[in-house]
Amino acid sequence: MELVLAMDLKDGLVVHGERGDRLNYRPLTWGASPVADPEEFIRHIRPRSIYIADLDRITGEGSHDDHIIRCNKLVNHCYADRGCRGPEDLLALDHFENVIGTETAGNDLTWYKSGYLSIDVKEGKVIPSGRNPVEYIRSVNELCFDGCILLDISGVGTSKGLDQERLVQMRDAFFGRLLWGGGVASADDLELLANSGFDGVIIATALHTNTIPVEMIRRGIFC
Repeated sequence: MELVLAMDLKDGLVVHGERGDRLNYRPLTWGASPVADPEEFIRHIRPRSIYIADLDRITGEGSHDDHIIRCNKLVNHCYADRGCRGPEDLLALDHFENVIGTETAGNDLTWYKSGYLSIDVKEGKVIPSGRNPVEYIRSVNELCFDGCILLDISGVGTSKGLDQERLVQMRDAFFGRLLWGGGVASADDLELLANSGFDGVIIATALHTNTIPVEMIRRGIFC
């Protein structure tokens, strides 16, 4: 199972997210890196894989594309949610995965012929549609995405832990490559995700609070 370091970018810096309350996100300088500059952040932690959420672009208030392109060169594998609103927004880079979030993608997902669909879930419902996550992920099996990410926005930054029954239901509903993000508290949760059949997990807070050791994110694989 792939281990992916999450990086939320806002105003040119890596910020610490919690429960999707973006107005109160602050620069992340207290964790595994002493600096919040995106490239220096990566150089300190040395992850194998990263997931970037460009919060400014998602909210239509700016862009971190220059940072994303430079960060992509520092790792083996990069996923990035840049607030895509159509196929014309996608980037073509080596070892790079465009992430298309339900928050911004629009209603017609048949437009997209590649990339990872991020099923953005808040308070138990897919945003912005309000649909049930299990029903939603089952409905996208026939689309042309390379995989899906189940992103529990309400769990981001909380280390609240995971529900095995819910994980199994979601894994069983999708036939392709599937990653999880949000609420991972410890290596026990990594074990739970691996046993549930997930192909990858996106983590941040558990790394910065040292409940998951930095050596694991540098290795980039949990088995």
